[in-house]
Amino acid sequence: MRIIFMGNPQFSIPILEKLISSDIEVVAVVSNPPKRIGRGKKMMPTPVGKYAQENNLALIQPLSLKSEVFQDKLKKMSPDLLVVVAYKILPDAIISIPKYGAINLHTSLLPKYRGAAPLQWALMNGDKFTGITIFRITTSVDTGDILMKKKFPIYENDNMFTLGMRLCENGAILILEVIRKIKNQDIIGKPQNNFLVTSAPKITKEMTIIDWSWPSIKIYNWIRGLTPFPGMFTKHNKQRLRIYKASLVMGNTKKNGEVVVVDSNQLIISTGNGLLSLLEVQLEGKKKMSIKDFLNGVSIIKGSILG
Repeated sequence: MRIIFMGNPQFSIPILEKLISSDIEVVAVVSNPPKRIGRGKKMMPTPVGKYAQENNLALIQPLSLKSEVFQDKLKKMSPDLLVVVAYKILPDAIISIPKYGAINLHTSLLPKYRGAAPLQWALMNGDKFTGITIFRITTSVDTGDILMKKKFPIYENDNMFTLGMRLCENGAILILEVIRKIKNQDIIGKPQNNFLVTSAPKITKEMTIIDWSWPSIKIYNWIRGLTPFPGMFTKHNKQRLRIYKASLVMGNTKKNGEVVVVDSNQLIISTGNGLLSLLEVQLEGKKKMSIKDFLNGVSIIKGSILG
């Protein structure tokens, strides 16, 4: 079975690792081109692109999926199947190239959370469970027939990265099973129930600003869902303060965003309903640090307001 793997983020790598260590032939890896990142604006490949280079895999980084040169290159490789994990929406011209089409690993229990941010919305909504769905790719996003699905718990200390890595590490085993069933023509897709569809739209910049009038549980869940990227932010003395980790604490609610407890080890903020203790933060222009280290270098007064 000749596979072309398509992916971008760190989440995709456990599946690619599993494929290249199996009897599956990975003939090429497709990932986004390098882009300028950080203060130095250094050109950096995607995590998948970097992994492919480090492991001497044939790497293709097309500027456009509609490029005839790119599509001809795929055709010449004669793939049996495309395996897609957190990449782009594929046009028909690419889906139709392989003998068995294309499959995708989606980090939700489809048709729940169709869209760009299933991990984020599961956490932001406070879900206790999510899962993995492997389905056939069609031109309509996340709507193809389901080939395999498995449910997994969401832990209280999960954020977007830890949940995504765990799902994809488990998903690697499922992908291999699905590929072998496709090869043996021993799998039948199940249509999705369109009456059960929910969406997981792309995260916007506006969503990353903390609204302290929200209940503490909602802010807590949104921090989990948007960590490590793009993050949740508030303001302290007109500087942007990024919150990486927080916990819920008991106590009386005061003004929205008010600092109700501050000492050498803790910073507790009032919300619209409940209190939130900040555990890991990053002040604009500084590195990420524990709340203890942060408070060693920054003066915050009890009764002051964040936001």
